[in-house]
Amino acid sequence: MEILKYFTNNEFCESAATEFYEVYNPSTGELIAKSPKMPLEEVQAVINNAAEAYKTWSRVPVIKRVQILYKVREKLVEHMDELTYLCAKEHGKVWAEAQGDILKAKEGTELACNLPTLMQGDSLMDASTGYDTVTYRESLGVFAGMAPFNFPAMIPMGWMAPMCIACGNTIVLKLAGATPLTSLRIAELYREAGLPDGVLNVITCDRTVNKELLTNPTIKGVSFVGSTSVGKYVYKTAAEAGKRVQALCEAKNHALVLEDAAIDRTAAGIVNAAYGCAGERCMALPVVVAQESIADELVAKIKEIASKLVVGPAYEKTSKLGPVYSAKHKQSVIDWINKGLEEGAELVLDGRNVTVPGYENGFYLGPTILDKVTPEMTVGTFEIFGPVLCIKRVKTFEEGLALMNANPFANGSVIYTQNGYYAREFTRNTDGGMTGVNVGIPVPVGVFPFCGHKNSFFSDLHTLGKDGFRFFTETKSVTTHWFDEHEMKSTKVSTWDGTI
Repeated sequence: MEILKYFTNNEFCESAATEFYEVYNPSTGELIAKSPKMPLEEVQAVINNAAEAYKTWSRVPVIKRVQILYKVREKLVEHMDELTYLCAKEHGKVWAEAQGDILKAKEGTELACNLPTLMQGDSLMDASTGYDTVTYRESLGVFAGMAPFNFPAMIPMGWMAPMCIACGNTIVLKLAGATPLTSLRIAELYREAGLPDGVLNVITCDRTVNKELLTNPTIKGVSFVGSTSVGKYVYKTAAEAGKRVQALCEAKNHALVLEDAAIDRTAAGIVNAAYGCAGERCMALPVVVAQESIADELVAKIKEIASKLVVGPAYEKTSKLGPVYSAKHKQSVIDWINKGLEEGAELVLDGRNVTVPGYENGFYLGPTILDKVTPEMTVGTFEIFGPVLCIKRVKTFEEGLALMNANPFANGSVIYTQNGYYAREFTRNTDGGMTGVNVGIPVPVGVFPFCGHKNSFFSDLHTLGKDGFRFFTETKSVTTHWFDEHEMKSTKVSTWDGTI
């Protein structure tokens, strides 16, 4: 079993921590590593390293900064299989899903490579007579990134680090203690690509030390992904400390299936969206709102397809549904299923007692379907983060849309229909920030923002897209005026010098 280190100034350093997070292989249940709950003084030293590095990194031209990220991108491709295996091993995603995690880190890196174009400012000659104005986008300083367990590569090394670094900032990445292996390896690839000391720093620490990332005056901004309760705290605490914040939080995405939907293809899309990554993603599809006229047929088809999913170890390519990431989380999902049944939901497919031969100690759950879930049932309202699909039934489009919009979360929303009118009405009136028409996981490619709403997001600048680089930069306007020979001798100056 390995005792993991933290990464700062391009070195892996042994922590003085006396307490550790446990890192498991969810496929086997085996304890494979421990990550340190770093003490406060170590985290403060890492922040200081990032601040020192910012002094020189911010002066490097953006075109030269992204040259390093081009090399990082190539190293992600070169080490794709190694990183995919690491991700599958520490988290439990099956091979294709783990590879997708790495590919999303690559996509975020490629987006950051476009920064020379994105960071171009605006200018206007003679904005006022004889006065020219130019706007620039400038870096701010040290940022903190606080990543969750469920995407060991995409979120810290796709959403956070590349854009932050390309914009001329430095970053302290706080990883989830249960899944740090993939990002620690990618940090090593950044070093190999030539990133200077202190620009990228990777740590693990507990919640008591986390507050330092939210309040330390050296840190200028915080990017967070995690639960809504913690996200609200992060947003409030960091904002009160004068920092810019983006907090991406929980979800309970719904799909409305109308009676004209293509049932076979719709059911396949729902199974993919509901059970991919074992449901451990904020853009999973845990609720289907079915029009009653086709609900029985749809549920039967979903059950048929879901029942055929091969549950197995993450890194075996025949597996289609891997384990959840921890024994504790497995029990939490089981508790939610039990609660749904207590609330009156109908059990259509039961995944609570799945075992995988040869991997009996793994944290496995099979696909589960709870039908006839009503609005007052908590199982259909709050995030479970597991392979559990709830079916709600409605009579009309209008009833379905209203039911969906009543949910406190609004990350994503989906409609399955062949009717253009209803599709347009849905996209205009849904609360979901990312909306799909016959698309079960409506996450846009990285050139567009990942834009949740309501209790799924706190701030006004989302991650990725143009919002992403705006979050990591600030605007500076420069107005210039040159005196001619007559004005050099004048003492008359307008009250509104520069604007009139």
